[in-house]
Amino acid sequence: MKNDAFEPFVTHLDRDAALGILRHACAGADDGEIFFERRRGEGLMLDDGRLRNASYDASSGFGLRAVQGGAIGYAHSSDINQAALARAADTVRLAVGDGGGQMALPPAGNATPLYAQIDPGAGLPFAQKVALLREIDDYLRAKDKRVVQVSASLAANAQDVVILRPDGGEFAETRPMVRLNISVILNDNGRRESGSAGGGGRYALDQLIAPNTWRAMADEALRIATVNLGALPCPAGVRDVLLGAGWPGILLHEAIGHGLEGDHIRKGSSVFTDQLGQQVAAPCVTVVDDGTLHDRRGAISFDDEGTPSARTPLIEEGRLTGFMQDRQNARLMGVAPTGNGRRESYAHAPMPRMTNTLMLGGETDPKDLLADMTDGIYAVGFGGGQVDITNGKFVFSCTEAYQVKNGQIGAPLKGATLIGDGLTALQNIRALGNDFALDPGMGTCGKAGQWVPVGVGQPSTLIGGLTIGGSKA
Repeated sequence: MKNDAFEPFVTHLDRDAALGILRHACAGADDGEIFFERRRGEGLMLDDGRLRNASYDASSGFGLRAVQGGAIGYAHSSDINQAALARAADTVRLAVGDGGGQMALPPAGNATPLYAQIDPGAGLPFAQKVALLREIDDYLRAKDKRVVQVSASLAANAQDVVILRPDGGEFAETRPMVRLNISVILNDNGRRESGSAGGGGRYALDQLIAPNTWRAMADEALRIATVNLGALPCPAGVRDVLLGAGWPGILLHEAIGHGLEGDHIRKGSSVFTDQLGQQVAAPCVTVVDDGTLHDRRGAISFDDEGTPSARTPLIEEGRLTGFMQDRQNARLMGVAPTGNGRRESYAHAPMPRMTNTLMLGGETDPKDLLADMTDGIYAVGFGGGQVDITNGKFVFSCTEAYQVKNGQIGAPLKGATLIGDGLTALQNIRALGNDFALDPGMGTCGKAGQWVPVGVGQPSTLIGGLTIGGSKA
């Protein structure tokens, strides 16, 4: 992929003319911006020894927004030119009407660059990428003769962003993203089980495909598949659950994270509505949303409205202290935006979204957490889940879990699901480990039809009395 600058005011538009059109669109509005975007992305997938897919996508466009109170006027186009921008402005004005609002102050503070301004796949030949995937396939088949199928996929993307505000403020950066996924299927005397691993972040592709990095992912996928070959059906019941560090934070993300986004709070659709300042979790629990982590998948130097990224306290020592805010909801709620206004692309208006959502570590050795369990489940990996933000109820499937008896890890379990609600789970946290870890960089979050990259993190977490759904023998 070619690494050239995205400069819409050089190649497509006169900046003064674009600013004039934006100011016309936002006359009498509370807020607004033009969000220019260019995306370039390459993806490859090797499946069962064959290159099944190789793609390159490129797109560009703009979205123009004007905000008046709780109303949003939004128009977008894949044509970046003055005529398209003028048409979009006329459309947006229909939602704003005669206005009467007062333009909000511009984003405060200066954004700190959190990742290299690069096209992460540029300079790496296509043949080398294919060779890597074949090497992964060969490596796994040579390591275990039970391997019957290997799937490996590689992706590198660059998102160029330029934001123009009515006050004349301008924000621009390139957001790189890479990801590697590896899946393997083992066959042992007719029983087939799978395992998968992967990771990535906002850095160059050659860092991700270093031999020590991809081999660790391949080994992890093989280990999980091997564990699953010996897994027993999970018995159903109510038991204590010890969540592993890192990726199991996805349960935190889904079960409570969405409920702490400002739009759900303002509209009264969250279980956390009217609980600011209340004790909503065990005293050991502190939760933050942190978009400032360098090179992480959920990191953003500034959000899609131009607000610098931040570390936002949500729960401190069990007490609800804050929410994630974009500019519109923050203004309507009388608080400051937190740098969480995010959008999938130029074709979407921003909304409050998570970045990297973290439950901070405790002081207990994870071995001591395990020793406290008489009859429970040790859940290390998670797959899909469902959450109702209005009441916090969740159902999550485990991809790797173990039986625990009298402080000892026993047989691996198959078909385990965790069932509960976010508030109760938070209040039933008994202790946190001192082994806080981040996920490997593979999270994608959906909300209202939009998908954005996110991260999670947590320590080992002991929760009392979760309902465990099981599988039949």
